[in-house]
Amino acid sequence: MFQADPAFLATSHQLGDLVLSHARLQDDVRYPWIVLIPRVASARELEDLSREDLAILTDEILAAGRAVRVLGVAVDKLNVGALGNVTPQLHVHVVGRRVGDPAWPGPVWGHSPAEPYPADALARALAAAKAALGL
Repeated sequence: MFQADPAFLATSHQLGDLVLSHARLQDDVRYPWIVLIPRVASARELEDLSREDLAILTDEILAAGRAVRVLGVAVDKLNVGALGNVTPQLHVHVVGRRVGDPAWPGPVWGHSPAEPYPADALARALAAAKAALGL
């Protein structure tokens, strides 16, 4: 049975379930950022997915990339990463980056504490991301 690691629940907001992945909006207003968590029990690495699931995940990454572009911040570059060093459950970060953002050109992970969305901006971001993902 799939269950998202509690770390995701503490740092992001639910968007909904895609074909393979549970999608979440990372709670950092500085970066348009979606996390995809494949609903595959005990998956830790991409190699734990079937070829079919890898193809679905690729499509979902592309859809998440389109979704981060509608979150109200200009995106110069998409960063996609499946790190798992802190939270080993398989997940993929899709982060919209822009020249001059607080972490540019380095990675966003560990750069600085997150800046949570204000309530009104969160509601707009959730609605926009859900619409872009068809949720």
